[in-house]
Amino acid sequence: MEERLFYPAVFHKEEKGYWVSFPDIPEALTQGDSLQEAYEMAVDCLGLALSIREDENQPFPVTSFPDNINLKSNEYLVIIEFNLLEYKKRTNSKAVKKTLSIPEWMNTAALKKGINFSQVLQEALLARLDS
Repeated sequence: MEERLFYPAVFHKEEKGYWVSFPDIPEALTQGDSLQEAYEMAVDCLGLALSIREDENQPFPVTSFPDNINLKSNEYLVIIEFNLLEYKKRTNSKAVKKTLSIPEWMNTAALKKGINFSQVLQEALLARLDS
């Protein structure tokens, strides 16, 4: 999975705010009352659309070249930079139960020290994932 993805978004100016579409992801539509809100909503909308595609084992769409996107008078092209892993960290922190095996002596020593096994495993996995 790519860490950083870039997708063009078309911001459509309306009387009150903007609505946003993605030429490469037709099902991804959102809106916002201000440009900043529309951008933030576009990032979340992109995250949801790509997460669904990943969950359904669908490939991510190839990104259109910005020069190939035709705009109307009240439309603006914005490139959305997106990190799927960061999005998942922010939106999907559901706990998953895992079973593991360690030597008995290690279990006894850790229990005596009051070590939280889940916390240690999470810290170790984060260290490995970041490396």
